Amino acid sequence: MTLSRRRFLASAPATALALGGLTLTGGRPARADGSPAAPGNILIVVANEIAHPTMGFPLGFWAAELTHPYAELVAHGHAITIASLQGGRVTVDAYSDPRHESGYSAHDFVSLGFLTSPRHAPLLDSTTPLAGINPGDHAAIIVAGGQAPMFTFRENAALQGLIRAFYDAGKPTAALCHGVSALVDVRLDDGSYLVAGKTVTGFSAAEDAYVDEVLGAKLFDWWVEPALRERGANYTDRGMWANYAVADGNLITGQQQNSGASVARLILEQLAS
Repeated sequence: MTLSRRRFLASAPATALALGGLTLTGGRPARADGSPAAPGNILIVVANEIAHPTMGFPLGFWAAELTHPYAELVAHGHAITIASLQGGRVTVDAYSDPRHESGYSAHDFVSLGFLTSPRHAPLLDSTTPLAGINPGDHAAIIVAGGQAPMFTFRENAALQGLIRAFYDAGKPTAALCHGVSALVDVRLDDGSYLVAGKTVTGFSAAEDAYVDEVLGAKLFDWWVEPALRERGANYTDRGMWANYAVADGNLITGQQQNSGASVARLILEQLAS
């Protein structure tokens, strides 16, 4: 897929390359009474590596969708647990790595710092399996996206159950980009879909169509936006590659990789309330 990947890089809009920066606000958010919010442990779920079922190249998670929320939350005193479906080693999508020869994510200094840090890079070698997660130990959950989640998240019963546990407990329950695939089939006790009637975002149909066009291949068999609409969600976005996140109650969603810090800030606001 070398040539089509080069076509993708050559065709990618400049805004997609420029919107990955992160501004750390620093300090703990204050509660309504003015006291600082107590730090907690926040769970971030990423995908294990798989091979694309038809094209064969490796798929993982998008680096910025872990590293940008991670940096923002740690800057406010929170601890982070990184989990994956099976646990163990996880890998980033190649084009999300700032060191990749294409230079596609060379602007993403936050991910570069994480992936080259002697303290942080090893965290990707030993993620916690979902089976080892107790929702009671965590203040919030974020489901990160990337390419592998479109094949592994939607039908995963353990991940669905974890999302339900956080949502039912009133804790911030967040997903971004293709990680929103994990929300599509989650049902509530009354049988209704979690996203039904909710205002949400995620990787847009326009963005997915653009990727397929420049790659000259169909990357996924289904897309997030139409699936959310089919479940009765009020899908919104702010245009291709926009930094956009929205909260509907304790359900928080981000449009794509440029939205990670914004998702984290919505979580911080809710933890401070």
